[in-house]
Amino acid sequence: MSSDKPELPSEAELAELDRDELVKLGGRMDGVELIEYPDPWPVKGTRAERRAERQVAFWFILSALAGLAFIVVFIWWPWQYEAPQDGVFQLYYWYTPMLGITLGLSILGVGVGVLNYTRKFVPHEVAVQDRHDGGSADIDQKTILAQLSDAGVRSTIARRSLIKRSAGAGAGIMGLGIGVFTLGAFLRNPHAHSEEPEGLWRTGWHSEPGNTEKVFLRRVTGDVEEVVLVRPEDMDAGSMETVFPFRESERGNHEALSEALRRSDNPVMLIRLRPEDAAKVIKHRGQEDFNYGDFYAYTKICSHLGCPTSLYEQRTNRILCPCHQSQFNALEYAKPIFGPATRKLAQLPIDLDPETGYFYAKSDFMEAVGPAFWERKS
Repeated sequence: MSSDKPELPSEAELAELDRDELVKLGGRMDGVELIEYPDPWPVKGTRAERRAERQVAFWFILSALAGLAFIVVFIWWPWQYEAPQDGVFQLYYWYTPMLGITLGLSILGVGVGVLNYTRKFVPHEVAVQDRHDGGSADIDQKTILAQLSDAGVRSTIARRSLIKRSAGAGAGIMGLGIGVFTLGAFLRNPHAHSEEPEGLWRTGWHSEPGNTEKVFLRRVTGDVEEVVLVRPEDMDAGSMETVFPFRESERGNHEALSEALRRSDNPVMLIRLRPEDAAKVIKHRGQEDFNYGDFYAYTKICSHLGCPTSLYEQRTNRILCPCHQSQFNALEYAKPIFGPATRKLAQLPIDLDPETGYFYAKSDFMEAVGPAFWERKS
């Protein structure tokens, strides 16, 4: 192959060159020699070509439909917790899997569609090129634009309206779905359906002023109607149990009992420390009387992103969040000691009811539960 540079046209001659001539000129200037540049469909309009076009369009249309399904699931699918005995539990159970399935199909459809179009319609050229240094002159810029335009024409995308429309729908709706996912928190007002004006500041452990009814710590047995309260002798040293609020006035009220289990800020970890560990506890200022002996109660909602801190290491007295590996020290007011969490877990003040011998909450949490939000000051 000769590496001699072609004679450059004048500015007037350059302005008169069409795209094909600019493509050839650009190749000669860059020292490019096309070895193979076959047309994938030399005979236009064949059944095989139309079938290939429909296959590509199928994946883009699938992406668009999956993207629409993702938006519908994200906004309207039942997402609030339901107990297994409730009729809509299965719908709630499938909320997160359906988000993953629909968004995954939308992204997969665009990716497979692009790959199929490239494989079936873009010419598979074989070329060799001499390397050279230096910047790009005006003539280089014009010729490369012509070559890019020529590549688009040779890929026949301009005349394939079915693929263009389906690709636009698939990519556009997939992008819309990702945007909805990103801005989804703005679609619901967290205060809109709260029974209290400060819903994010209060949990199911709250009692109205003047209400003397005790809020007991209730175990979960799998039966919404079954109420099992917690006594000190029910737990071994070094153990942890998840408990929920219960009021005696709610006994037999299926809706109220279900709501107590369903509300996302209600779960509490009741931890009984070993005696030798309880002697090492460092308490938070203002919360010195929140525990009962060796028993400490902390929210189960991680202060990072609201995942359930479901794990408790007896030997190290660490509370662990399995989502992002935040760790909290149960011997130092559940202070974060590892991971992305920066705030301690809220502590629930508890005591023992002398009449029944069961644990109850002396009040609601003194601080907001879970991750930060705009109105939060701590």
